[in-house]
Amino acid sequence: MARGRSPRVSGGAAAAGLSEHDRIIDAALRLIAAEGWRRLSLAAIAAEADLPILALYRAFPSKAAILCGFSRRIDERVLATPVDGGSPDEDERPRDRVFDLLMRRFDALQPYRAALEVIGRELPSDPFALLCAGAGLLRSIGWMLEASGISTLGLGGTVAVKLTAAAYVATSRVWLRDDSPDLAPTMAALDRRLRGIERWFGSARRSPPGATASRA
Repeated sequence: MARGRSPRVSGGAAAAGLSEHDRIIDAALRLIAAEGWRRLSLAAIAAEADLPILALYRAFPSKAAILCGFSRRIDERVLATPVDGGSPDEDERPRDRVFDLLMRRFDALQPYRAALEVIGRELPSDPFALLCAGAGLLRSIGWMLEASGISTLGLGGTVAVKLTAAAYVATSRVWLRDDSPDLAPTMAALDRRLRGIERWFGSARRSPPGATASRA
């Protein structure tokens, strides 16, 4: 198993000073946890966020878009800190860097686990939202691989993204049931699954500082 963990990423934010986007996302997650996804309306989200529905319309065109906004917010929190802490290790394996970033992602998602349990259970009944969520996950995983120094270009990169996304989804099922203080079962499950697809990560090394792949 990869040794060490990156610093935990805070999952919450103070209510004061939140942007309208964040207020909407947080309101939606609260309602999903309490009332479910299927019956959740945009009007209810606007009311929970204490915003006029026009503000919601301008920020997000659909419930699925709110989920994508949430995913992007988590991406930004995860990517805000370099995976190597600013001190690249030439002997570190690409798998270790992917492990660190995905565990950092689970850390960031901890405050929203109740809502994510509901989403995982009910989203399959909403094909449009499921497709959007799937596309958003592939995009997020692509960024995690790029941040780990692994190219997502070409056939090999596409396979690496899809296999890593599958490993992440499978591990998330363990994470949703993991009540341990250090997420040890989640770490073990993720490490095991990443070992199984490690050959697709190649022998990538960290990109030079400031080098960022262009992604949609």
